[in-house]
Amino acid sequence: MTAQPTPDHLVTDRSLLSTKAYGTGQHLAARQSLYQWQTPRHDLPGIVVNELTDIRGAVADVGCGNGKFVARVREDRPDLTVLPMDVSHGILGTVPGAVVADVQQLPIADGALGAVLALHMLYHVEDQAQAVSELGRVLAPDGIAIVSTNSQTDKRELEHLWRQAAGDVLDIPEGPARVQLSARFTLEDAPAILGAVFADIRTIPLPGVIEVTDAEPVVAHLASYEAWADQMGVPFRETIERARERVNEVIQAEGGFRVTCLGGMLVCRRPCS
Repeated sequence: MTAQPTPDHLVTDRSLLSTKAYGTGQHLAARQSLYQWQTPRHDLPGIVVNELTDIRGAVADVGCGNGKFVARVREDRPDLTVLPMDVSHGILGTVPGAVVADVQQLPIADGALGAVLALHMLYHVEDQAQAVSELGRVLAPDGIAIVSTNSQTDKRELEHLWRQAAGDVLDIPEGPARVQLSARFTLEDAPAILGAVFADIRTIPLPGVIEVTDAEPVVAHLASYEAWADQMGVPFRETIERARERVNEVIQAEGGFRVTCLGGMLVCRRPCS
């Protein structure tokens, strides 16, 4: 396993990210909503707030998306100045005070932040080494970076479901894999990539099992990859509908459709000077 994955332009194309993928919050919300059915339920914004207990001053949420974490930090820590940022102007429409910015070149002075958040977004960055360098540059000496991503084992049942449904549509035993976002920056790869800048990295594993008795949350999750439909190698809508049928078949036979999850947060500190 390499410390710096080969860039995948399907996942890092800024034009695609800021329009089709995250031009609105619709697709991101669909992926987030699947976790309503996870056991145990992890309060991700709450975990972030807890890690910010000793932080003062300004905090940037780089790649803030629909502002889910921004809202919680502002609510629980009104003493902090929260700076929301994302490459997509469209998704920022409902996030007060947000600015368009790229983690590879942050518009923030050296050492200006008490903390910086990069949550489920570094796999979208073409030059991850530069992005991590920027996360370190903007932090005060006692500051922290909080990064999150998924394990390479996360939601394998959904990958299997997609390939089965695609195979059915194409009339072959198994269809091509779908685009996998977090594959460029997995929980297993992250410490080595972040370790180029940060000396102290603590991982908070977040395992769980999602079980649904209705196919719709799973279908919505798969459909949220519509931005990459042309690169899937299958008729996208037909495959989505076949996946719906397969999930319903499993629910009818077993009482539920289960997905095993493993994500995590990494709390990073710069080396002491």
